[in-house]
Amino acid sequence: MTRESAGEPGADDGDSVVYDLASECTAADVEYDQPYLAEINGIVDYGVFVDLSESISGLVHESVLSGTFAVGDDLVVELETVRENGDMAFEPVEIDDYTVEPVDHDYALTGTDRLESNIGEQIHLEGEVVQVKQTGGPTIFHVTDEDGVVPCAAFEEAGVRAYPKVEVGDIVRVTGAPEYREGTVQIEVDGLSTLEGEDAEEARERLEDALESRAQPHDVAPLIDWPAFEKLRPDLQEVAKLLRRTVLEGRPIRVRHHADGDGMCAAVPVQIALERFIAEVHEDEDAPRHLIKRLPAKAPFYEMEDATRDLNFALEDQEKHGQQLPLLLMLDNGSTAEDVPAYETLAHYDIPIAVVDHHHPDPEAVEDLLDAHVNPYLHDEDYRITTGMCCVELARMIDPTITDELRHVPAVAGLSDRSKADAMSDYLELAAEEGYDEDRLQDLSEALDYAAFWLRYNSGDQLIQDVLQIDSDDEERHRELVSFLADRAREDVDEQLDAAIPHLEHEDLDNGAHLYRIDVENYAHRFTYPAPGKTTGEIHDRKIEETGDPVITVGYGPDFAVLRSDGVRLDIPNMVTELEEEIPGGGVSGGGHLVVGSIKFVKGKREEVIDALVEKMEEAEIDEALSSAAPIDD
Repeated sequence: MTRESAGEPGADDGDSVVYDLASECTAADVEYDQPYLAEINGIVDYGVFVDLSESISGLVHESVLSGTFAVGDDLVVELETVRENGDMAFEPVEIDDYTVEPVDHDYALTGTDRLESNIGEQIHLEGEVVQVKQTGGPTIFHVTDEDGVVPCAAFEEAGVRAYPKVEVGDIVRVTGAPEYREGTVQIEVDGLSTLEGEDAEEARERLEDALESRAQPHDVAPLIDWPAFEKLRPDLQEVAKLLRRTVLEGRPIRVRHHADGDGMCAAVPVQIALERFIAEVHEDEDAPRHLIKRLPAKAPFYEMEDATRDLNFALEDQEKHGQQLPLLLMLDNGSTAEDVPAYETLAHYDIPIAVVDHHHPDPEAVEDLLDAHVNPYLHDEDYRITTGMCCVELARMIDPTITDELRHVPAVAGLSDRSKADAMSDYLELAAEEGYDEDRLQDLSEALDYAAFWLRYNSGDQLIQDVLQIDSDDEERHRELVSFLADRAREDVDEQLDAAIPHLEHEDLDNGAHLYRIDVENYAHRFTYPAPGKTTGEIHDRKIEETGDPVITVGYGPDFAVLRSDGVRLDIPNMVTELEEEIPGGGVSGGGHLVVGSIKFVKGKREEVIDALVEKMEEAEIDEALSSAAPIDD
């Protein structure tokens, strides 16, 4: 027999065609009455064994053979029979001249949505590697396809990296059988190969189309009709799409939020919605625990301490667990120039950042560092649209099944940040329909603030969910817990104010406003609830109620001051900018809302900074329509 090479696959060139099966071909690719090129791999008394691919072997019986053969010789064969046990028998084919046509394996891909119906059966999966984790046993490749993310366990020697050339970001084809391991479905890998060229490009396009479609946020109607909020909806939809896409890509998410009532009303719904979507996408039941972390922040901006800790943990997780670097989601924080140094630190590692905030922003400072930014000030609105209100809608765009658990949360967020938005009456009515009257909502707000203080840098996931009664079905415990925490908070506030108010300094400003000052460093209990910012806010509220006039309150320590104003048109971010220029060496920084904020400075310049602040307050215009919003944390 003479063997010739075909010019093009499938070309006959006038000769007979013999099919050469690719190494990954299986028995399903072999047909009767078709000639195949085989290689002899063994000779015995009763015939020769031949290989048609890595997984297709069979016997050519000596009764149909003539001549002599050697291991490694080519032999053209046809399928004779397949026995009940799966063994295959072949017979030789006499062809004088032939051309060879290569045959690729026809992969029937099984999506991750059909794994449970194929337990124990060999399947083929194509997708992108999103995590490679080396365990003490197998190497676990997490692969995302059009339907989800599945762990694929590849075995070598214990603790030895399987397929060492395969890395995160590669497009791969996995062959193996889905099996249950510790309650989770994983694929036990028989073969894993990296796709290249057109195969990889086609797979990437298919994945991209599927991910783009699945990342689209749910089109949900807002809980209330609020024209001012409608301006923000497209921006929130962009963030929802970014977060859903991040989950589909297997990337972790770190949620940083202001550690106050509004911040938690923003972060907890988004956290739970993302956890549920992660559970839907990932076969690994531990994925929600590993892929999202909620982290409270005490400062009203992203501190370098927090940024370096986040980056360090992310790099450790990448090294230990093969995770991608995370997306950072900033909530009720993150819109100002003070955030820039921390953002620039993360930029060295191409960590994406999204912000949903309602503090007065510095868009020119932060926009180039953010992948998405939602803030009412960017649409000529203001802090009255709280971050919690925004994030309840964001959570519903991610997972609308959470809606019934969140109807009371926007009202809690608004009361926590003392929002004077026109929509507050609608939110209060919505909460009342769910059994939350205004007194209960006020208790809930106080309980959140109190819990946040004692949790400090801990997220307190289950405790906060019980307080907010989200993803928690024990209403009796919720009511008792909220009542206890709220009562303790009020008792501690009363004790603090009993100590502080006798030391309050008062003066009447030329513009007609009352100015109250309190040295919270020396005349308030330290390291206990309420913190200096909350203490200042509580004093401020009592003086507004007592006087009925425009009031400014300043609580100061050695190197900081917190400011609250009602009825006076302050612009605290602008005042900070002016003080930076007017007091050289003062180390002035800070910000917040227009009429509520905090300022830092060096200890030696305290008197000069406070005096300059008072002068600016005295020049401010009286506007009794203005009222302060959120309590300020230190």
